[in-house]
Amino acid sequence: MRKKVLSVLLCTAMAATMLTGCGGSADDTNKKGTDNNATSGASSATSEKKSTAQVSDGGKVLNIRCWNDEFKSRIEDHYPGYKKTGKWKGKIGDVEVKWTMVANEGNAYQDALDQALLNQADAKADDKVDMFLVEADYALKYVNSDYTVDVVNDLGVSEDSLSNQYKYTQDIVRDAEGKLKGSSWQACPAGMIYRRDIAKKVFGTDEPDKIQEIFSDWDAFKEAAAKLKDKGYLATASVNDAYRVFSNNVTSKWVEDGKINIDENIKTWVDMSKEMVDNKETATYDLWSSDWSKGFMKSGNVFAYFGPAWFFNFSMSADKKGSVGIDGGWALCKGPQSFYWGGTWICGANGTDNSSLVKDIIEKMTTDESIMTDIVKKDNDFANNKSAMDTLSKDKSFKNTILGGQNPLPIFCDGIESIDLSNLSSYDQGCNEEFQKAMKDYFDGNADYDAALEQFYQSVETKYPDLTH
Repeated sequence: MRKKVLSVLLCTAMAATMLTGCGGSADDTNKKGTDNNATSGASSATSEKKSTAQVSDGGKVLNIRCWNDEFKSRIEDHYPGYKKTGKWKGKIGDVEVKWTMVANEGNAYQDALDQALLNQADAKADDKVDMFLVEADYALKYVNSDYTVDVVNDLGVSEDSLSNQYKYTQDIVRDAEGKLKGSSWQACPAGMIYRRDIAKKVFGTDEPDKIQEIFSDWDAFKEAAAKLKDKGYLATASVNDAYRVFSNNVTSKWVEDGKINIDENIKTWVDMSKEMVDNKETATYDLWSSDWSKGFMKSGNVFAYFGPAWFFNFSMSADKKGSVGIDGGWALCKGPQSFYWGGTWICGANGTDNSSLVKDIIEKMTTDESIMTDIVKKDNDFANNKSAMDTLSKDKSFKNTILGGQNPLPIFCDGIESIDLSNLSSYDQGCNEEFQKAMKDYFDGNADYDAALEQFYQSVETKYPDLTH
């Protein structure tokens, strides 16, 4: 009940001044004639609506809300003048930095953030939220609200400094009026990450160009999966590994005119996954589970995972003894389809009393080419800076040790141009999570497709009471 109440309260507060909110999707915006495509290229300076932002300086504490320590580690390692004073505390000049981390599981991060934003106006100065992070799956919920401020007009970040970012990373955080409500240091084009030793045993080569030919589309992928199975290997650790490839290539939104919509590409994923599970070519493990992670070790039998640059360091156990990555045993190719996965955006909170510091962090961490180049070299991330990525993609000395010395950036740079966000909606996180969860019963043979689908509908309509099917 508490979660539902907070969600309703936040939506009500947002709806008071905005066209869309936590309950509204891009579909609602489209009805007003301002869909994602129409607004994505718009300058925030063109908005005629008077800003409702209340930002100031002089705060003694910079409060940052996050769901893991990724951004914290980037700040600690790359932001000039940052001093770490504790696990979740730091100092920038005379300003104390306080990190509040709440894990994403069960919507806990958004619940806690919603409550903090609802209390923002009455919060003590040292408790006010100054910055918070969002993911693509629910960015619109906060972007299309007055709880986020315009990066350009309210914080003063220059549009020239933002011009080198990849367009799709800005599309995600533009509101219905074209205002830029966030910025990211990373872009997340992704590909198929495969084991070199298994590739040699089964296909006679581990060269990315040759493996790409073998896995050129989904029909070829299924043929290759059968060959892998005959040699005792799983094509992927789980059906969920390929899910994002399909969900990022849909031609319609999860919600159309208030009704839950299942895109044909999602249905194709279901059919392919069921066939592969029945053929014992993959499994149904949850992402991040211990069974799913076994494939990162040399003792595992998993050929490939799908992921972006952040996946290398954060997910593949590459620093563990006995892992495939510690000895550079992986390689990267595009795979059956280009896609992207994830990304983290920095939002300035309405009511911040550290606006100049928020501006400086956004400028340095998301537009400074030197800092972003260092992030790529130190953290194996893919930076949201075209110039830095173009330079490093052509740098023959730039190598990824987890990938056996391969430079993955040319593949990522090629795939990033095909990223399409026209079917993004604020319901994506809930729908994606609940669909995969419901289909697991079908894949495991514990329910037929119709029963699994009904479970999905019930779960989503409980999470989003305004939806029907």
